[in-house]
Amino acid sequence: MVIPGFRIVKYIRNIMFNEQVQPAGIDLTVSKVFKFKSKGYLGVRKRDLSEVYEVPKRNGKWFLAKGVYKVLINEIIHVPKDAVGICFPRSSLLRMGVDVRCALWDPGYYGRSEILLVVHNDEGVVIEENSRIAQIVFIRLTEKPHKLYSGRFRGENI
Repeated sequence: MVIPGFRIVKYIRNIMFNEQVQPAGIDLTVSKVFKFKSKGYLGVRKRDLSEVYEVPKRNGKWFLAKGVYKVLINEIIHVPKDAVGICFPRSSLLRMGVDVRCALWDPGYYGRSEILLVVHNDEGVVIEENSRIAQIVFIRLTEKPHKLYSGRFRGENI
């Protein structure tokens, strides 16, 4: 069961615009954009995240070439104990040849998340600061989970 946007407002902090509240979720907005500058490593017991550098804005806008970027969102997400969060790109981005990728937000997660922005358009894209780029949706679990999220990204970027 998807929880309506007006019900999940209490789980999302830093909502800036009434337009962010959608029928089935909440729109997430861009705070900062980063470009990857090193390889990452994912092993069984070890992981090294890729290093990034912040992409500078010009007049409150990012001029992004074709490629992959990491985006820090403005909103602080608190996933309820009985739900998971997933997100989808806004259709306006898809119509520009741009995609958004998100990992699953587990029950008990909270933080200011980072999501992936993939510019497929050969001509690039211009994104204004605080633009709505993705929509988070909370899906209610059928039963209580055996545990809540307690990983290294709990409380990130707060």
